Amino acid sequence: MASIESALRLSKATLGVNAALAVIKITAGVFGNSYVLIADGIESIADIFASFVVWSGLRVANRPADADHPYGHGKAEAVAGAIVSLALLGAAVIIALQSLQEIFTPHGPPKKFTLVVLIAVLVVKEFLFRRLWKAGDSLDSVALKADAWHHRSDALTSAAAFVGISIALLGGPGFETADDWAALIACAIIAWNGVRMLRATLDQIMDAAVSPQIIREVRELAASVEGVVEIEKCRIRKSGLHLVLDIHVVVDGNMTVARGHSIAHEVEGRLRSSRHRINDVTVHIEPDEG
Repeated sequence: MASIESALRLSKATLGVNAALAVIKITAGVFGNSYVLIADGIESIADIFASFVVWSGLRVANRPADADHPYGHGKAEAVAGAIVSLALLGAAVIIALQSLQEIFTPHGPPKKFTLVVLIAVLVVKEFLFRRLWKAGDSLDSVALKADAWHHRSDALTSAAAFVGISIALLGGPGFETADDWAALIACAIIAWNGVRMLRATLDQIMDAAVSPQIIREVRELAASVEGVVEIEKCRIRKSGLHLVLDIHVVVDGNMTVARGHSIAHEVEGRLRSSRHRINDVTVHIEPDEG
């Protein structure tokens, strides 16, 4: 399982990679007469911003609770994810507008060497996507997953550009704008993923319920504590990289307050030590009136 520290290092490392790729793609696009490659480079610049936002958001989210933020700083991670998703949508709009402009502006076909650049970019971006997605999935981080999709969108743009440039080169006169049409197709894919990731981050910001599977596992863990008769209510929300929950535990109504308090502590301890990264538990003790 990835740690927050390793995720921070990975997110920071992608900043340098994105900067290098942006320079390479824009330079190759200018000299190779390929706007789709220039557009790809612009998207990489957006990736630099996205990686910085994610890195900053994870750092803030990892801070412990304080007097001003008694519930911690976990929401910063979701806010970072929302910003990255919006940046993804913005990049799609910018590239689409520029591609349309290029389609209606006569220009020569792209150069053959741009295909080599695109293959290299595709490999690097797909590698970054897999690394970030694995870390984001392990930590259940919407910000890391959104950043991962920035890299996957870059890989998709590069793949579309490869197809478009290949068509332009093989088709000859009349097919010069094939790479621009390819950029438009890539924009649709980028925008779709931007919307998808934005919905996930907004759900977290709005304290949407976690999956039924997690709720079921938490209820079963609490119910396994000796003295617990049943679980009446269980509300769980995600806050950054952790879960926060309120749980109502039913116990024998005739037991002492001290024993009920002890059961509540045992329930809290068992939940905190589970694999679900629970860092805040409120246990309510209810008497069994049956």
